[in-house]
Amino acid sequence: MKEFRRVEKRLDDVERRIADWQRRLESEDHKSDVMVSGNSVNNVLGEEIFRKWFRNYKLSNQNVQDVSDDPDFVLKEGLMWKKYKRTVLDNWWIKWKPLITLDGRSPQTEFLMCEEQEVMYGGAGGGGKTAAMLMGALQYVTSSEYNALLLRRTYPDLALPKALMDLAHKWLKGTPARWNQQNHTYTFPSGARLVFGYCEHAGDEERYRSAEFQYIGVDEVTEWEESQYTFLFSRLRRAKDSKVPLRMRCATNPGGKGHEWVKQRFLIEGPKAGRIFIPARLYDNTEIDQESYIQSLMNLDPVRREQILNGNWDINPTGHKFQRGWFKNPVEDYPRGYPILRYWDKAATEPKKGKDPDYTVGIKATLVDGVFYVINMVRFRGTPQLNESTIRQTAELDTVNVNIYMEQEPGSSGVNDIDHYARRVLLGFSFRGVKTTGSKEIRSNPLSSAAEQGNVKLMQAHWNRAFLDEFEVFPEGTHDDIVDATSGAYSKLTEIVPLGGSGVPSMFGN
Repeated sequence: MKEFRRVEKRLDDVERRIADWQRRLESEDHKSDVMVSGNSVNNVLGEEIFRKWFRNYKLSNQNVQDVSDDPDFVLKEGLMWKKYKRTVLDNWWIKWKPLITLDGRSPQTEFLMCEEQEVMYGGAGGGGKTAAMLMGALQYVTSSEYNALLLRRTYPDLALPKALMDLAHKWLKGTPARWNQQNHTYTFPSGARLVFGYCEHAGDEERYRSAEFQYIGVDEVTEWEESQYTFLFSRLRRAKDSKVPLRMRCATNPGGKGHEWVKQRFLIEGPKAGRIFIPARLYDNTEIDQESYIQSLMNLDPVRREQILNGNWDINPTGHKFQRGWFKNPVEDYPRGYPILRYWDKAATEPKKGKDPDYTVGIKATLVDGVFYVINMVRFRGTPQLNESTIRQTAELDTVNVNIYMEQEPGSSGVNDIDHYARRVLLGFSFRGVKTTGSKEIRSNPLSSAAEQGNVKLMQAHWNRAFLDEFEVFPEGTHDDIVDATSGAYSKLTEIVPLGGSGVPSMFGN
């Protein structure tokens, strides 16, 4: 009887703690810390985003044109929305709710509600990977038969500020969930458990051999050996009558020792094997200070920066078309009296928050004794009006002695654009449009050969780093405007000055 009373008292204590926590959630003091999903605006917006995603998800997976009149789909959509509302929006263990991007998407919602067993999230820095992993782990903690495992490669990685365990402590501090420091485990009132672990060395995965989990989340999976990752599937199981889904989830950026196997598993084999990759980028995360983060990334080498900022899985760390070492030390001067031109690759899009449009680039260059000198680079982004004024000002600074070329876009719009520049913007200057053929990569081949032989030299200037950064990651990089303009300049100069010859001094060189 005494034992029964002790158990009864403990249950009463748990119920009081839960009731107290619920009152705190509803209090004004706590609303500043917790996004309460009962807010009608949040639920309406959440439902709109959710239904949009679910419709697209079903259309892409069922390979049909329309499902709006399918009664089974309508029923499924309604049931999935109720599950999302119950396990995410109305789940007060989840402190943050899924991010909504500027263009009305929610990669985190896709990650949480995807029905496939194996899903990878992320692919770029700042995309909300850690929060998404923790949200997923907390979705079913109200079930007594639920156990979740969150992993990093090492224990210090788990405990880093804003990493998985640190974020969990912030969310769960002061709640009825009990923390066991020795086992790195949260136990919830339902009996569900959230375990934090690591697999630093080969064989460490064996410590989980006798365990059973319904959710396994591996953060920064490119730091792992493939054999360690695949072993964890043996720990993914449930009781026969359980309704809790079995989920294997991971998140990462490109790069790291596991880059190739992760790319092969999710991006190459993934679609046919039923493995889902949900990309999320820095620009999708409206809660982060994007500008300061980008400034921090500028300190990285261009390959790593491209991987983290733009989630580029195809970039080659050793260089592909161009290598930085091919461009010798910048020169202080260049031979005078030979043909000089300015070649423009033009774009016309203003940079906006969440967008990374192309640049307008103008390369000034000359070719002497088979050596290609890049004298100056103008690079900017803006409106068509800014294009015109900047290109005109640059022409005036170059003087009429510098021939001007501009890549001509296909079709009548390209013809009209070149005509406008000839008759209005660059009237009084030697100006021609250039029709291009073949891909940008093919057009860069002659320049690549010249650079490999040490026959491309840069004038020392502030733009050297941006120039080399783009060349080093071409053609897998996000931008190729500098390469395209430089290839165009090299191509035109080889038509004017015979390669390998002494060159013919020009009356209009400067």
